[in-house]
Amino acid sequence: MDKYVCSICGYVYDPEKGDPDAEIKPGTMFEDLPDDWVCPICSASKDEFEKEE
Repeated sequence: MDKYVCSICGYVYDPEKGDPDAEIKPGTMFEDLPDDWVCPICSASKDEFEKEE
């Protein structure tokens, strides 16, 4: 599963962990996150994230 990095603050979304604070279950791929999901650190939108190389 691909990890995605916030280009603003560097937060890494790891699908194996999900985002418990936003009730995103472990195993949720980045592409399957709701359109209104934001970075839990800086509130950047999904389009500010880039796939981790």
